[in-house]
Amino acid sequence: MEAPAERVTVAERPRADEGTAFEVFVRDDSEDPLRHVGSVTAEDAEGAYERATRLFAWYADDVWVCPAGEFSRFSTHDLDAEGEPAPGDVSGFDGGEDYEEPRQREL
Repeated sequence: MEAPAERVTVAERPRADEGTAFEVFVRDDSEDPLRHVGSVTAEDAEGAYERATRLFAWYADDVWVCPAGEFSRFSTHDLDAEGEPAPGDVSGFDGGEDYEEPRQREL
């Protein structure tokens, strides 16, 4: 059995020197889920939409942009030297030998 990933918070500080960083999500067609494709920096949502469409989504049915500062990020990657451990026990994993993980991760 594989133990749950250990994540840390990524600091909430500006990711762009000028303008606002926006996260970009697209849906290629109406049957598909939204997926994150990247980030752009712009003064406002309309500017972010224009940049996102040119860079990532000229073909997509839906384009969503959201200010990056409105997200809370948790990651297993080394993105922030000052990151704090994320809240534990969100999966119910207690580390005991008798614990049976109800979810399965296929490798």
